[in-house]
Amino acid sequence: MRSLRITLCAGAMVAAVFTPTAHAADAGVRVTPASPAPGSDVQLRATGCAGQTGTAKSAAFVADAQLTGKDGALAGETRVPTSLQPGTYDIKVSCDGHDDKIKGSVTVAGGSAGPSAAASPVAPVHAGGGGAATQLAMVDARQTGPGTWHAVIGLVLASVAAVAVAVRSARRSRHGDARD
Repeated sequence: MRSLRITLCAGAMVAAVFTPTAHAADAGVRVTPASPAPGSDVQLRATGCAGQTGTAKSAAFVADAQLTGKDGALAGETRVPTSLQPGTYDIKVSCDGHDDKIKGSVTVAGGSAGPSAAASPVAPVHAGGGGAATQLAMVDARQTGPGTWHAVIGLVLASVAAVAVAVRSARRSRHGDARD
């Protein structure tokens, strides 16, 4: 019984040692469609990344492709420039900011992708306050909140309410509670 346990543990240890090597052998980049035309959108799938995010860079892309995923498989999309000449272009993938040596290539076909839907941003700008940030900084702080007049009006209204409650309480205490 003891020798069976040792054999199973040794087998599990060997499998654990050789699993990363087998996984690294599958590392690569797959492009869909395999031979895109200039101006077309492409989907990328990178295998062999240790992290959950990555970036695919190539001269065949309008912008670097941002890749996301898990379990060693990352996916993303980008576009091939309309002015790109046909040919084979290298793709290099960095995972979680590290150069993981995952490489591939894409063969751009001749011709054009033809008319397509309206272009959407491939790498949009991280938006913040936009152009309004400078306008908001120029506003005088004394003009933005309630002023002195607002405070005076609030105090007058609060005083009127307090007097009304006091008068009503005084009337009830003089006449007694007539609800018997």
